[in-house]
Amino acid sequence: MKVAVIGATGYVGTQVVNELVFRGYDVIALARKFDSEKDGVLNKVVDVYNEEDLVNALQGSDAVINTFNAGWTNPNLYDDFLNGSRNIEKAVEKAGIKRFITVGGAGSLYVDEKTQIVDTPDFPKEIFAGANAARNYLNELKENTVLDWTFFSPAIEMSPASPGERTGKYRVGTENPVFDSEGRSRLSVEDVAVVLVDELEKSQFVKQRFTAAY
Repeated sequence: MKVAVIGATGYVGTQVVNELVFRGYDVIALARKFDSEKDGVLNKVVDVYNEEDLVNALQGSDAVINTFNAGWTNPNLYDDFLNGSRNIEKAVEKAGIKRFITVGGAGSLYVDEKTQIVDTPDFPKEIFAGANAARNYLNELKENTVLDWTFFSPAIEMSPASPGERTGKYRVGTENPVFDSEGRSRLSVEDVAVVLVDELEKSQFVKQRFTAAY
């Protein structure tokens, strides 16, 4: 299977590429720029806001894992995230690819029956725009009947990448955060990559949102 990773040089995307290579997949890495090359990975420079270029870059892929992030310090984060995400979704369809896994935020998870994390009083204002955009994009993606899509909401805490954090062990949930015995919802970025590639292989949450944590 050949898997395209959008945002392949980013915080999450880098680890997804590593996990896919580790498992023996052929990888098409899509990003705005690359500083290095990796065996088993075909690098393609692409702008996600250019639909035609993106469709061409995705050709030949059997599945897409999207880790696109418009940048947490981007003053136009809300619109750029939504426009980029919509463009990616359309490009995947036009490229004739059915399997689409995309990463959103934890903000759209529910703390009770009606309240999402992004709407709680203590939610950080500096990341509200991005979290709100991801929440709204999830609502749009739910209307897509063409793709075999999956939306992944990471744990509330995602630790920095460092050696030794890939455990391959986690628990999953759907609409609510997964908490450990200490009341924390956390998962390393290496294990986020494990979760995403596991979903690619098992297809447990097609046309659904899910989350995972230790």
